[in-house]
Amino acid sequence: MSKHAGKMSGTKPRNFKQTYKNLLAYIRVYLPAVIFALVLAMGAAIISLVGPRKLSEITDLITAGLKGEMDIAAIEKIAFLLVILYVISFVANYVQGFIMATITQRVAKKLRRDISEKINRLPLRYFDSNSTGDVLSRVTNDVDMISQTMNQSISSLVTAATMFIGSLFMMAITNIPMTLAAIASTLVGFGLMTLIVKNSQQYFSAQQRALGAVNGHVEEIYSGHNVVKAYNAEREAKETFDTINDELYQSAWKSQFFSGIMMPLMNFIGNFGYVLVSILGASLALNGKITFGVIVAFMMYIRLFTQPLSQFAQAATSLQSTAAASERVFDFLDEDELGNETDKTAQLENVRGEVEFDHVHFGYTPDRTIINDFSVYIKPGQKVAIVGPTGAGKTTIVNLLMRFYEVNSGSIKIDGIPTTDLTRENVHDQFCMVLQDTWIFGGTVRDNVVYNVKGVTDAQVEEACKAVGLDHFVHTLPQGYDTVLDDQTSLSAGQKQLITIARAMIKDAPLLILDEATSSVDTRTEALIQEAMDKLMVGRTSFVIAHRLSTIRNSDLILVMDNGDIIEKGNHEELLAKGGFYANLYNSQFEEA
Repeated sequence: MSKHAGKMSGTKPRNFKQTYKNLLAYIRVYLPAVIFALVLAMGAAIISLVGPRKLSEITDLITAGLKGEMDIAAIEKIAFLLVILYVISFVANYVQGFIMATITQRVAKKLRRDISEKINRLPLRYFDSNSTGDVLSRVTNDVDMISQTMNQSISSLVTAATMFIGSLFMMAITNIPMTLAAIASTLVGFGLMTLIVKNSQQYFSAQQRALGAVNGHVEEIYSGHNVVKAYNAEREAKETFDTINDELYQSAWKSQFFSGIMMPLMNFIGNFGYVLVSILGASLALNGKITFGVIVAFMMYIRLFTQPLSQFAQAATSLQSTAAASERVFDFLDEDELGNETDKTAQLENVRGEVEFDHVHFGYTPDRTIINDFSVYIKPGQKVAIVGPTGAGKTTIVNLLMRFYEVNSGSIKIDGIPTTDLTRENVHDQFCMVLQDTWIFGGTVRDNVVYNVKGVTDAQVEEACKAVGLDHFVHTLPQGYDTVLDDQTSLSAGQKQLITIARAMIKDAPLLILDEATSSVDTRTEALIQEAMDKLMVGRTSFVIAHRLSTIRNSDLILVMDNGDIIEKGNHEELLAKGGFYANLYNSQFEEA
């Protein structure tokens, strides 16, 4: 809760000008098409402004006809012209809508693609301090908000501005006194709208942040619902959700209240101007200064004049939400990335498996060092076990070896080449990993085992699954290796672990990392896996993190860690003979109750 709440309550200054510049950069390639679409919208609006003028002429013709002979030909001519104009207006609006819908969806697609690529370039530090749900909210809710506003509000603003200026011009050339009366009534509306927009922006920003926090909390609780139930923490989870949800409610209620009050306010101003113009027009008509057709035209113009005020208000509301959503998206895209490695030319080929840690220091935060002066030399093909109490730094060593994090000082070398001289992709290619936390994606069993390895035959997949004792289970599935693993397929934690171990065997990389790889399987399966792993480790440098010390007794080298330091090293017999930390740890696992 503290992490999410902190995200919501931040008071980072908002630079909406820069946000819109960033958004404009995405639209720039489509700018000619956008301009063309907006010109069509303006054209359709201008055609709409001609209508009242022609209706005024028809009204005057009909009024004159009531007093004498009616000119049917003239009425038909004007009516036919109106039909043509409205058809052109419809076609222009249709084309404009098609263009804007296409462009906005392409921009949204590019934003989502850039966010997806950005995720791959972000260091793990970012995900240590940000919830998955909040990142997902930026990809979905925030990008959707941007695309909707671009599709609806931009063209609406152009149309509204054209209608507003055009109707003002048409009213001015029709009758000045009535025009002044209409302007006076709308000045009040503009003032109120500006005041509301100025004071409501903070609530739209808070709403988007709170929405991301809610998504983060729901994702966190859903993914760990077993733990929540096991500890009877449903009430605490609900209270936490209620707190975050209340913050979303408060910000959403205020933003939507201001959004909702704009339309009625603008409608009131429009109706007020309508009444004012009606009274003034009736007075001028009685005095013979204007015709009845002018009043009819003005009644329509005043509607066209005040309607844009409502559109301005609605667009302003959408733009406020979009500004908040855009800022969250571009803040994410501006996060510090992993360093550019295009200039690195060193490559690992035909790796022997020699690994050296040379005076490595590391801390996840500058004020706390986790690894202190870690140094060890590992010969090619050795099986290296890393043991120690929880928090000793075992997994951190593996993360540094894989370059998931960069060392603060010192170096890590593979075959004599510092890993910092190699690209991360080249380093990752040398390793296959099996972690304590399994990862199974939506796909077939075969897809999960082969994951991102090219040229693997069905026979190799089956051989790997047989080696880890998974083949029998796979054949009990409805479609065997072609069974899709999804929410409808029930897999035990051990079965998921076996799939990830088979995946590591298929990759067949020169270095192997096993982080509590057999923690989720039973003793019999563990023995089978251990036998398969022993075969897999032959000729490969292997790093094994294990709490069950019985699984690493045949290791060539055992590193005993505590508080980020190597306190003992040697093989199993040597460490037992010393009677030190390892011996006590080993004996504690096998002493009789």
